[in-house]
Amino acid sequence: MSKNFVIKFREKNCKQCGICSYFCPGKVLEQSAGKYPRVVRAEACIGCRLCEMRCPDFAIEVEVETSER
Repeated sequence: MSKNFVIKFREKNCKQCGICSYFCPGKVLEQSAGKYPRVVRAEACIGCRLCEMRCPDFAIEVEVETSER
């Protein structure tokens, strides 16, 4: 069984602070000044949820998708 992680954003909650991008160990997220974060390397996500835990506005969520191979 393999795990894939899906990162979801709630843009209405996001204040574009960059904390999620900063703490991501796999550099999964990228963010330019004044822009919302975006997923650029989904395959590098290890599911640590640091982005989710550090977000002060609960604007990001990491979901686990499992699939059998």
